[in-house]
Amino acid sequence: MSGAAGLLAAYDAEVRSTFARRLPSGCAPSQDGPLTRCLTAQGGFAMAATSLSELTDAELAALADRTVAFYAERSRRFEWKTYDHDRSDLGAVLRERGLVPEDHEALVIGAARDLATDAPVPDGLGLRTVRSRADLDRVAAMESEVWGEDWGWLADDLVERVADPRAPATVYVVEDGDRVVSAAWLTPTVGTRFAGLWGGSTLARYRGRGIYRALVARRASDAVAAGYSLLQVDASDDSRPILERLGLHVVGGTTPYVWTPPGAARME
Repeated sequence: MSGAAGLLAAYDAEVRSTFARRLPSGCAPSQDGPLTRCLTAQGGFAMAATSLSELTDAELAALADRTVAFYAERSRRFEWKTYDHDRSDLGAVLRERGLVPEDHEALVIGAARDLATDAPVPDGLGLRTVRSRADLDRVAAMESEVWGEDWGWLADDLVERVADPRAPATVYVVEDGDRVVSAAWLTPTVGTRFAGLWGGSTLARYRGRGIYRALVARRASDAVAAGYSLLQVDASDDSRPILERLGLHVVGGTTPYVWTPPGAARME
C-alpha cells in the first residue's frame, strides 16, 4: 500500500466502517443512517461510519437535530468525531446546534515494522506493561496531573480495554522508581490490519528525553508480533512531528465537536 490516499482508504474501509461492530458491550450503540451513537461512562460519542455525502442538506440537518435530542433527553454530554474528509458543511451544521469544536488532531498512519526500532527509555527509568487495577489507577493519577483535571474515569476505561476478549489492549508505563511518569496503550482493531497508538502523555519534567519514542517503538514491536501491520494515531501537534520523523504519514485529520447540556459544565 502506498501513499496517503491509499492509507486513508484502508482506514475508512477497515476501521471507520466497522466502528459500530467493535464497540464494547457497555456502550449501548444506536444507529441512525450512517451515524453511530453510543453512551459511555463519560457521556456519549457519535461518528459517521460511512460517508455523509449522500444526505441532502435537509437530511443532514435533521440527523444533527435528532442526535442532539438523543443526548439532551438523557442529559448527557457527547462528542461528535469529524474528519477532514467529511463533507465540508458538517462543521457549520454542528456549530449551529451548539456543538463546540475542540483541538484538531492529525490522522497519522504507517507501517508498524517501520516503527519497531530499538529505542530504549532513558537511563534510570523503566518500561513495563501493566493490567492490575492498582496500576491503572496510577496511570489515571498521572494523566490527572498532566492535564490538571480529574481523569479518574480513565482507569475504568482501561480496565475494560485490557479485559476485551476480542482484542485486548496492552497498557505500558514508564516509571521513575515507584512513580509513573508516562503511559500509553496499544489497542488492536479486531478483524483489521490496524492497531491504535493511544496515550503517550508524559509529566512535564520528563519530556524531551525520548520517552514517547521508546513507547512508540515498544508498541510497534508488539503490534508486529501480534500480526498487525498498520498503526494509526490521532496525533497532537506535539506528537505528530515525532511520528512523521519515525516514518508515519499524515493522511488527514480529525476534530471533535462537543455538545454540553444547558447548565452543565463544559466538557474539557
